[in-house]
Amino acid sequence: MSSSRKVVEFFYDVVSPYSWLAFEVLCRYKNVWNIDLKYKPAFLGGVFKGSGNIEPGSVDNKQRYLLADLKLMSEYYGVLMNPPPVFNKETLLAMRFVTAIAEKNQEENVLVEKVSRELWKRAWQNNLDNTQAPSLIEAGLLAGLSANEGKEMLTIANSQPIKDKLKSVTHEALEKNAFGLPFIVCHFNGKVEVFFGCDRFELIAHRIGEKWVGPCPIKTTM
Repeated sequence: MSSSRKVVEFFYDVVSPYSWLAFEVLCRYKNVWNIDLKYKPAFLGGVFKGSGNIEPGSVDNKQRYLLADLKLMSEYYGVLMNPPPVFNKETLLAMRFVTAIAEKNQEENVLVEKVSRELWKRAWQNNLDNTQAPSLIEAGLLAGLSANEGKEMLTIANSQPIKDKLKSVTHEALEKNAFGLPFIVCHFNGKVEVFFGCDRFELIAHRIGEKWVGPCPIKTTM
């Protein structure tokens, strides 16, 4: 990567509401900061297993805290959320679906942005499933795919190359010392900095020589 470019790699899984918050902030700031934003769909379950971490929902006190925290964070970040009391579904197929779309549209991020957002909305705004094949097709339709294109992406998602790609990106996150998602890797002036979570943007701005003016540089509500 050129040392003069500000490249940001965003590792995420749609099972993670904090990934959604970070995703929306990066989408808002990519032109403000003039960053080259690289989406890196990964599998959170694989990150937890590979790093020896445990799921937040397995700790009762943390689960209760997260529900209250997400309410406050959604207000602050301007992302409408309605978290379910319990959410421990595996999104392996969903992330293969997103990976398939990302691989099919490598030169254009718009579609993977839209599909990822619709999957987050299903689970974290509308309390709908985002793990089963019909749900993925529906998210694809809302993102602009035709029914046939959605089915094609679902078929590709179950292919070995896409399974291997998702494993590879998940392993890449682990090699960069990820222990959870979202995980953000910034490349600037020949240096690499890594950040975990959705609340490190002041530090990211500091590192890449930009200004942080809050989560909504242009006021918006998702």
